[in-house]
Amino acid sequence: MHGNEAASAWVRRWSHLVPAGGEVLDLACGRGRHLRWFAERGHPVTGVDRDPEAIAAIAPVAGPGRALLADIENGPWPLPGQTFAGVVVTNYLWRALLPQIVASVAEGGVLIYETFGSDHATVGKPSRPDFLLRPGELLAAAGGLRTVAYEDGFCESPDRFVQRLVAVRERRPDGAPPPRYRLESAG
Repeated sequence: MHGNEAASAWVRRWSHLVPAGGEVLDLACGRGRHLRWFAERGHPVTGVDRDPEAIAAIAPVAGPGRALLADIENGPWPLPGQTFAGVVVTNYLWRALLPQIVASVAEGGVLIYETFGSDHATVGKPSRPDFLLRPGELLAAAGGLRTVAYEDGFCESPDRFVQRLVAVRERRPDGAPPPRYRLESAG
């Protein structure tokens, strides 16, 4: 059934970097596969999507006031001034929102982003350049964060070109040792 797919392997691989119990924002969440993943791990979750059916599907998981119906491409940002321990974006790109997305990562929080790269037009949809990241674009957009992992390449089954990023907004008191971001295997 649509909406019950497993969380992406990229999100699963890096979700351990979200601080325990920290609130997670799933932006353009669809039917909430990532929202459910984090809720099952004890995180409060907020989902934003413009599809009323998707919001109805996630409302029981997100809880009162945390399943937000909003057209973030044509309307105001629905969470002004709010930051999150985790911000997850998959299969979605609206360039004008990239600065807002990065600003939504709280101190000590993590951005987990995965979407289509420019070469994806050669293998399927989306194929419009408006919805495909240019080489290095995601790295540049997250320039104020510390990149922990980045990939830009081709995946099979289904065939797709993707860019993936995990970046943190570091919280380091003066003189503190460098943080250790555990790199888990892709398996």
